[in-house]
Amino acid sequence: MTHEMTTRPTVAVLGVGLMGLPMSRRLRSAGFNVRVWNRNAQKAAPVVAEGATLASTPGEAAAGADFVLTMLPDGAAVESVMIGPDGVLSTLGSDATWLQMSSVGMEWAERLGHLVEGTAINFVDAPVSGSVGPAETGQLLILASGPSGVRDKATPLFDVLGRRTYWLGDAGAGSRAKLVLNNWLVDLVESVAETLRFTRALGLDPHTLVDILSDAPIGSPYAVAKARQMLAGEYAPSFALKTALKDADLALEAAGQLGTTLLLTDSFIDSWHRAVSQGLGDSDLSVVFDSAS
Repeated sequence: MTHEMTTRPTVAVLGVGLMGLPMSRRLRSAGFNVRVWNRNAQKAAPVVAEGATLASTPGEAAAGADFVLTMLPDGAAVESVMIGPDGVLSTLGSDATWLQMSSVGMEWAERLGHLVEGTAINFVDAPVSGSVGPAETGQLLILASGPSGVRDKATPLFDVLGRRTYWLGDAGAGSRAKLVLNNWLVDLVESVAETLRFTRALGLDPHTLVDILSDAPIGSPYAVAKARQMLAGEYAPSFALKTALKDADLALEAAGQLGTTLLLTDSFIDSWHRAVSQGLGDSDLSVVFDSAS
């Protein structure tokens, strides 16, 4: 096993996929003592080669750790690594901090927080805004929420992962903010795809249209980048369609519970589900341009 550092806190990263891998690598390169666990252990190989310790169970990764960072696909996956005989809660010491950074939605954020009620474990609900590129360069926006007393403790870690941390209030506020941001994102991507189709139907060159948008106040950098990706047919995932769809479904579910509506999202959600059912779920979400063309 790798000799563990004693000068920096130990962070157990559970979930070393598209986002968890670059995040764990940044923590390791910054000098944190990193342990990792992933269902497919091979995905953790790059950070293990750089000195992280590979654990065989979530509980082994978390034993005695100062922080546990969960970056998993959904709330059910997070809960599964926390409970049970091999789970985090069976080994995590008192006064540790759980940084729940997965996108799980409003209900799951509350449910996960209940898991540590009555314990000395600090629960911080802190999903991130940003995809693989910002995760690799430490440019994520961190939507943090939780007890004010843990902010100073979490700040050095968040500063490695992101360019700015927004503290939004009590635990759960971060996940609610993430719903808003991801709903905005999926609406924007669908709008870009629709705009390119409309441009072609009018007999105009969509590449020229995108050049105009890149020079106009109404053309956001993200929208322009996605438009160029769509026109090039390059769909290597920075944010997989199946993950974006999961987040869109969570937003619609929350809106329904709160008695409000998301008319734009509701208008295309069925076509996105069809795209995933056609086998496009692992492609970047910009693939919706081709899936409906």
